[in-house]
Amino acid sequence: MSTSPFNAIAWQAPWLAPLRAVGQVVQQRVLAGASVADALNAAAAGAACPVRFVPQTDLPVGMAYESHIFATGCVPTRCNLHDFFNGLVWLHYPQAKQRLNRLQAQAIAAHGVGGVRGPLRDAITLLDENGAVLHAPAPLWQALRARDWRALFTDLRPLWREARLELLGHALMEQLVFPRKPITAHVYIAQAAMDSGAVTDAWLATDLQAPHLSAKPFTPLPVLGMPGWWPENENACFYDDPFVFRGPRPPQALTPGPSVPAA
Repeated sequence: MSTSPFNAIAWQAPWLAPLRAVGQVVQQRVLAGASVADALNAAAAGAACPVRFVPQTDLPVGMAYESHIFATGCVPTRCNLHDFFNGLVWLHYPQAKQRLNRLQAQAIAAHGVGGVRGPLRDAITLLDENGAVLHAPAPLWQALRARDWRALFTDLRPLWREARLELLGHALMEQLVFPRKPITAHVYIAQAAMDSGAVTDAWLATDLQAPHLSAKPFTPLPVLGMPGWWPENENACFYDDPFVFRGPRPPQALTPGPSVPAA
């Protein structure tokens, strides 16, 4: 059991703080021999979780994962870190997860699974797997959108005391079990400061609308650049890595149209 990947979870990491209390309980049940699905269901007992967790084998052959969840309220769950964190996000952000699932299922019902997800399903998957919500003062948002990393993390560093980043993406959390500098979240802007995960959850459930999501309203943020999240970023040189903290994309050149003969 000592080699279990579940032993590698460092609950003292700041990005896991919102999930720590419940997550440690679920982790201990898994380490004691329970399946991830059973451990999550035990934690969900009495909570406002709209789904149950079931073995992956309960997913019928040919049935889309998202459609199955929407139709049955059951989340097929494997015994791995990826599905472990997915379950914890369901427990912590149940309304937002249910909203994302509904949008996915509606899109599949309308257009089928297909070989290409399309802009809406692609955006939903991106947020669900790799998303985060940033509550921050306007100057931080302006610097982030401009990818002005020096301003964001050095000049404006004191402002981060007024900011909070909440991770939603379960694949993002899985990657951070073994932290690496390039790990990047796709950040969704919060219109107002929110002081708890429950408030964020309720807001997301109404704010996540199909037309808005289809435009992929996300901004990349290398999460280990967050002040207080990684000791090495106390040195300003941490942000001078152009392979991680990339500058703004150059504007795309306009493709010339066909020439029009003079009248």
